[in-house]
Amino acid sequence: MQLAIGLSLGLLISVLAWRTGTLSQSGAIAATLSGGLVFGLGGFAWAVLLLVFFISSSLLSRLPLSGKRSVGEKYAKGSQRDWGQVLANGGLGALLVITFTLSPEKTWLWIAYAGAMAAVNADTWSTELGILSPALPRLITSGKTVEPGTSGAVSALGSLAALGGSGLIALCAALLTTWGSLDQTGFFLLIAIVTIGGLSGAFFDSFLGATVQAIYYCPSCRKETERHPIHICGTETNHMHGWRWINNDMVNFACSIAGASVAAGLFLILN
Repeated sequence: MQLAIGLSLGLLISVLAWRTGTLSQSGAIAATLSGGLVFGLGGFAWAVLLLVFFISSSLLSRLPLSGKRSVGEKYAKGSQRDWGQVLANGGLGALLVITFTLSPEKTWLWIAYAGAMAAVNADTWSTELGILSPALPRLITSGKTVEPGTSGAVSALGSLAALGGSGLIALCAALLTTWGSLDQTGFFLLIAIVTIGGLSGAFFDSFLGATVQAIYYCPSCRKETERHPIHICGTETNHMHGWRWINNDMVNFACSIAGASVAAGLFLILN
């Protein structure tokens, strides 16, 4: 019964997101399944973290900022999320909630979930707000200055945005944690653990973007981009560097895995 209610809520939210243009049709289907599992099996606390990520990141991605328009051609996809983006950001969460349902005594799974949500939220916030940086970003691997929107680039503003996105999820996770005796020290420790996990995932995302993610070149615009096979201008793009089979969705999924692993690892070490 609870799962049926969760799937119904997932369907309702997904349809609303599709009607407002936040999700594509395929994204709405994927969100119904992944979100429905989180809502139905995880309950209120798990649902809140997913909704905080989805609502905050969707609002930021749809803000009509001039800086975002100038770099939109670099990104593989637009602000309307498809099934690949939905599963890249929420697929691990669905797997974790299924595992937690089977083994509810493993409380570290909740921390792993919070770390995963913190990571994808941090990554989204840094991407959406980092492009507003007045200074040129630098590649995380070499420190070389590059154009805004370049995969693997980081900036001070983007890093602060990542901290804010990760910290928001961490605060919500600490407020929603009901098991054990979470005193004041435990409360702030949990915030720190999840925040660090989220930031680790976001920076790992940047590292993968600078090293192994497939990057292409548009001979017409003379710019590098994640878009393939056709650039936003209609020209066919050519492979520049990175592994062809690793796209941005795969990098985002790896980001969530890194955030979950770091948060859960720190929790297990410190408890």
